[in-house]
Amino acid sequence: MDKKAAAAREQAYQRSLKVHGIIRLIVCILITVISLFPIYIIVINATRSHEAVATQGVAFLPGGDLINNFNSLLTNEYVAELFDPLKGYLNSLIIAGGSTLLAVFFSGLTAYGLTVYDFKLKGAATIFVLAVMMIPTQVISVGFMNFMAQIGLLNNMIPLILPSIASPAVVFFMLQYMKSSFPLEIVEAARIDGCGEFRTFLQIGLPMLKPAFAVQAIFAFVASWNNYYTPSMLFVSPDAPKTMPMMVTAVVNSYNFNEFGAKYLAITLSVLPVIIVYLALSKFIVKGVALGAVKG
Repeated sequence: MDKKAAAAREQAYQRSLKVHGIIRLIVCILITVISLFPIYIIVINATRSHEAVATQGVAFLPGGDLINNFNSLLTNEYVAELFDPLKGYLNSLIIAGGSTLLAVFFSGLTAYGLTVYDFKLKGAATIFVLAVMMIPTQVISVGFMNFMAQIGLLNNMIPLILPSIASPAVVFFMLQYMKSSFPLEIVEAARIDGCGEFRTFLQIGLPMLKPAFAVQAIFAFVASWNNYYTPSMLFVSPDAPKTMPMMVTAVVNSYNFNEFGAKYLAITLSVLPVIIVYLALSKFIVKGVALGAVKG
């Protein structure tokens, strides 16, 4: 009887696991559909004509006006001065690429120092990083803009790239990742072998932190690419460089240009690089987030 009861309990447990697995799968599919549906609609509308979008509303199949919408973006007299995709891509790529490299490298270096070294103010430094992370950008934006005006860096890309050296959110994630998966013994072994501290970080720390760097590179790149608030605040001159989100916003808000299909195409061109970067580095996301969220 005991064996039969144990077998029954085991079967009930396996059925429960199977039901829970099915429920989790359904929830994940629903979340995925809800997340991707707006992007799908944007891409579909980019291939439809203005009349189709205005009169038919939502459609699930692509139209045949993609080339016409693209030509409308490039040739319309009201949009030609607002939207230049090549310049927009170049400016946004310089800003997003530069800020991503600085944020990831120096944040990793900071987290490495806070993890590997023991000093009196180590706890205070960590708390300071967390405190800075809680300050919204909008709170300091006016002072930041005034300071950039005083040193002559308005209408310049440097204020959008250089401050990324101090990225408290990236430092916090890297700290959690290193506490859970970075062996300090290997650093001690490198010191015994006579390896310098910075060389140890470059040759040992960077390769071991590759998943975390990839995850934070995605987040930092997406945040910088989609950033509209700070560039629109700093680029005040008519001949100042314009990022892709600034150009797309100008096109979407233009009262003289009412081609809905072309506007959706502009939005699609803006999010396309983000999707490419995400797909290129997505294999690191699950591993990096899982390891960084669990403190060993």
